[in-house]
Amino acid sequence: MKILILEDDILMNESITKYLTKIGHAMTSVRDGDICLNILEKEKFDLLIFDINVPNVDGLTILEELHTQKKMVPVIFISTLIDIEDISRAFELGCYDYLKKPFHLKELNIRINKILQSTQMKMQHKILSKSYSFNHETMTLYFNNEPQIFPKRQLQIIEFLTKNKSLVCSYDMFRENVWYDFDIDIDNATIRAEINRLKNNLKEDFIINVRGVGYMIKNSA
Repeated sequence: MKILILEDDILMNESITKYLTKIGHAMTSVRDGDICLNILEKEKFDLLIFDINVPNVDGLTILEELHTQKKMVPVIFISTLIDIEDISRAFELGCYDYLKKPFHLKELNIRINKILQSTQMKMQHKILSKSYSFNHETMTLYFNNEPQIFPKRQLQIIEFLTKNKSLVCSYDMFRENVWYDFDIDIDNATIRAEINRLKNNLKEDFIINVRGVGYMIKNSA
């Protein structure tokens, strides 16, 4: 992973940088908040490791600025602070993890690997809504990264709509691509009824009914 660390303690900064470089990460190391912001304007990173109290611009403010710019990067905060308000603010701003100093470097690596696994899983998934995603390889629907159990036909509907995201899929298209294994013609009412059952089973309804035409999933979902 390409990692940026913001830590003003020289010894800790060097220790973390050397350790993570040794196990294969590409490290950029800074000790000042202003410098950190300047680098983030020019470069992209897979992970940020921020101390909270650093010179000029603190770690929480930097994360707040990134969210204002809609730059979503996983962040691990490391700090001697135990103020619950600071910790709560960090998680409200979207930090992935929080480590209180002192900590073992192997523990930091465990947290990084957990984020890496989560990121890889999200890359394999097509995002359907705020909480739903779909993995085509395993034909699995996820809600908040937890696999959901759905009937095969309903999963086929989701798969077909996901492959044609932002396009309106007509009833004829459903007959050809979802109900292709039937020897008899399936009428529109049967297709409608199955999709309605699917929509009723969803905790977030991401399937749009285009009246008289068919169904779709918006590309912005």
